[in-house]
Amino acid sequence: MNNELPPISQAMIAMYDHFTHVGGSRRDLITGMARLAGGTAAALALLPLIEARADARALTSEADPRITAERIVFTLKNGVRMAGYIARPTRGGTRAPRAIVIHENRGLTDHIRDVTRRLALSGIVALAPDFLTPLGETPRTGNGTTSADDIARQLIGTLDPAQTVTNAVNTVKWLDDYSDGNGVPGAVGFCWGGGLVNNLAIAAGPALRVGVAYYGPAPADLSGAARVKARMMLHFAGLDERINAGAAAWADALKAAGVKVEAFTYPGVNHAFNNDTSAARFDQAAADLAWGRTLEALKQR
Repeated sequence: MNNELPPISQAMIAMYDHFTHVGGSRRDLITGMARLAGGTAAALALLPLIEARADARALTSEADPRITAERIVFTLKNGVRMAGYIARPTRGGTRAPRAIVIHENRGLTDHIRDVTRRLALSGIVALAPDFLTPLGETPRTGNGTTSADDIARQLIGTLDPAQTVTNAVNTVKWLDDYSDGNGVPGAVGFCWGGGLVNNLAIAAGPALRVGVAYYGPAPADLSGAARVKARMMLHFAGLDERINAGAAAWADALKAAGVKVEAFTYPGVNHAFNNDTSAARFDQAAADLAWGRTLEALKQR
């Protein structure tokens, strides 16, 4: 009896990407995966390698003496209550640049907390707001039939887009007044968060210093590029046809508006290539290159 699993194909990854970003039921996803994998058992074994694993080991620790990291609850100037996670260097924090970290469409997960700590270890005061706070914060557990990630994705889809952008702008302004750090904040976001970085840059104007968007969808109205005052850095995955369909037009609109923008496409890698909790989509070389560029951008004054 052959127990070897088939290799993960690009079609499987594309099917999962459609499920997580366009829609559909998990039952339909498993049925489609079973067709590609040669059976339901194989599909169920392969799917965790494509998904972001909630139980994946973090690369950093809250106990690291070089940083201070904690959950916080803060109130924006418009009275909106937000929960989040903040990490800052224990030494030199008063001079450190500031940045908000905008999560994927699964909400404020342990992976995003880990990314936030990575920024702190690199000398940045980093705040990861939970944009699902108005709906009760990001779920940490499923409900017996639906996973926490799937619940979070459903909740993300019900957020009011305009209010979410307003909350992002006010979060940047809150961080600008924070006791630690120095200078106008920047922002980095991934997937859904990358799209929010793009819209935040339009809405925030000079209140945002730099915006780094990882495989984020372009704004619906490209004319907003004229209101962007931040320097922009856009990271795209070469195999990410869905996002790349609007990538060039957004970069061109920013350039035409006189915005300082750098757009990088990493050949042969998938959407979410920076997420090391997804074994099939993570790409170490692309992630390292993009991360180095990201740190350079966020640290520039």
